[in-house]
Amino acid sequence: MDHPTPHAGAALTRRSLLLGTAAAGTALAMPHVARAAEPIRIGLLQAKQGPIVQQAEYLQQGTMLALAQMNNTLLGRPAEILWEDEPTPQAAAQNAERLIRERRVVALLGGTLSSTALAEEAVAGQLRIPYMCNNAAAREITGRNCNRYSFRLQPPVPVHARAMLPYLTGIGKRWYFLTASYAFGQDIARSFKELLREVGGTEAGADEVPVGTADYSAFVLKIRAAKPDLVIGGITSGDLSNFLKQWNELGMRDAVPFTEISVGDTDLWAIGRETACGTYTKTWYYRDPNNSADDREFAAAYQAKYKRPAADKAWMGWYSARAMFRAIEAAQSTEPDAIVAALENWRESDAGMTVDFRKWDHQMVHRLLVAGVKQQIPDQWDYFDVLASVPKTEAAMQQAYGGEADTACHMPPT
Repeated sequence: MDHPTPHAGAALTRRSLLLGTAAAGTALAMPHVARAAEPIRIGLLQAKQGPIVQQAEYLQQGTMLALAQMNNTLLGRPAEILWEDEPTPQAAAQNAERLIRERRVVALLGGTLSSTALAEEAVAGQLRIPYMCNNAAAREITGRNCNRYSFRLQPPVPVHARAMLPYLTGIGKRWYFLTASYAFGQDIARSFKELLREVGGTEAGADEVPVGTADYSAFVLKIRAAKPDLVIGGITSGDLSNFLKQWNELGMRDAVPFTEISVGDTDLWAIGRETACGTYTKTWYYRDPNNSADDREFAAAYQAKYKRPAADKAWMGWYSARAMFRAIEAAQSTEPDAIVAALENWRESDAGMTVDFRKWDHQMVHRLLVAGVKQQIPDQWDYFDVLASVPKTEAAMQQAYGGEADTACHMPPT
């Protein structure tokens, strides 16, 4: 798989990242050390342009709300979030470097896309700054590209795929793949093809499409001719909206079931009630009856502030930021290794199961939802029926996520 290089060029060395140009007579300092008189700064890397921008807006809003709920303070000091764009992997790395070197942030949050998240975590690892990936799902983030300073909320693609498997095999075992040509889409194709072989199924066809594709009609016609039992999608945000609109216009909505993992509420809201269809995995839904008291409080606070329900991405921004902020409070320090240790020991309960970060790869272990678009959508927000909360037990959770031997992560020693 061809991933974007997560470094910001050959000049991005450990020395050049750690050291900035000091004013005459001023001693150089490590970028994560904040002066006592300054606020505690947290860097946020979330897209401000491109097809993923709607999801990024909700991620950013959830992040800001998490700090607002702490009265914009950490460790008894004023705290602020500095938001930078991530238009490309190289630009994301450069902006991460700038936040650390020039703005002296003590931690980073972000990663709207897998390609930019891989770039950001590389910089975080080199600079030894805690980084929380709040959205991207490619397995490499907590797999072969892992490092001690990077953590991730979103379950990796294989976990989502296995959660969907019982629903897919109940429909049929002849699948067509339509996935985007970047890390997330490529990982979806690889993961589901592995599962298809495992259950003895057949690949009806496969297309990899560029991010930002506007016209899907040729691909839809190929799918119609192939007559698969279902379509496995791997396209995101605005691209998914474009595809589903054309899928519906060409009469495929009720002809072939469509499914995808880790869909955002905004993806479906953007296309409207008359066009939305499919079955998806989600990390959270505002109307999930199993939401915790804290989740319900967050949803109410978001509704009050923005006059609309919280999208799943808003929750993901909020939940990952809250974990980082609580770790800083638990560490009673902005020192990176102390924050990392606090994140490794952070845990809480959700729907009767433990939520925490695995120490060997820093992947959050959290339940998923399998959700289907309602046949009759009652309003502009409530699109889904929650079909299942999975896995259902602690043992099943551990099996779904796999053990230390199942990961490609080799965390360097402390």
